Amino acid sequence: MRLDLTGRIALVTGSTQGIGAEIAAGLARSGARVAVNGRGADSVGRAVERLRSEVDGADVVGVAADLGTGEGAERVLAELPRVDILVNNLGIFGAKPALEITDEDWRRYFEVNVLAAVRLTRAYLPGMTERGWGRIQYIASDSAVVIPAEMIHYGVSKTALLAVSRGFAKEAAGTGVTVNAVIAGPTHTGGVEEFVYQLVDRDLPWAEAQREFMRLHRPQSLLQRLIEPEEIANMVVYLSSDQASATTGAAVRVDGGYVDSIVP
Repeated sequence: MRLDLTGRIALVTGSTQGIGAEIAAGLARSGARVAVNGRGADSVGRAVERLRSEVDGADVVGVAADLGTGEGAERVLAELPRVDILVNNLGIFGAKPALEITDEDWRRYFEVNVLAAVRLTRAYLPGMTERGWGRIQYIASDSAVVIPAEMIHYGVSKTALLAVSRGFAKEAAGTGVTVNAVIAGPTHTGGVEEFVYQLVDRDLPWAEAQREFMRLHRPQSLLQRLIEPEEIANMVVYLSSDQASATTGAAVRVDGGYVDSIVP
C-alpha cells in the first residue's frame, strides 16, 4: 500500500518534538507539504531543519504560535489559510493529586487540550467541505477511556476530544471530509520519560524505570512496553490518506491493547 499525499497541505500542532514530530515526518515522507507548529520560533526552526535533514525532499514550513490562545490560532490562520490535513496533536499533561487540581488547572487543560483543536477545526473544516476533501484528526489517549487517578484533568480533556471528534464527523457527513480520533497508548517521549520518573525511583536506569512504570501504573498493557512515536505516526498517516476514506467518526486505537475492550 502506497500512501501518496502529494499536493496535500498538512498542519500538525505541537510538532516540534515527540509524537507530533514523528507525525510531521511521516506525512512529509508521504509527499505532503507539512507545517510544523510550536510556541517558540527557535524550537520551530530547529524542528524544521531536523525534518529537512531526516526526510529527503521534505516540503516543510514552520509556524510559531501558542495555539492555547485565540491570538495564536489567528496567527496560524494568517500564515496558513488552507489546510487539507489537520492533526490536532497539541497537548499538555502532568501528575497531580485529584483534590489539588485547581480551577486554573482545569481551565488550562481545557484551553490547550480541547479548545485549541476546536478553534482550528472550526476554521479549516468549511474550506475542506467546500473542496470536497479533508482529513481532521485528534490525538487522544487511553486516558480518555481509562481515567488515570494521578491526572484526572488530563484524562477528562482527552475524553472531551473523543466527543468533539464524533460531533465534527457528523457535521462533515457526506462531504468527503473524514474526522477521527486516534487513541494513543503509553508512548515513549521525552515528556513521558520525565512523567515516568515522577512516579518511580529516579535512580533507576531508563530500561528498569520503564518496566517498573508499566508494571505499577499501566499493568493492563498487552504490549508491555511503551509505544514508540513512529508507531502512532503510522496510523495518522494512513488516516490522512485516500485509502482511509471510509473511516470517519471513529476512535482508532494505537494503544498496545491497553484499553480492555473488544470494541474499537
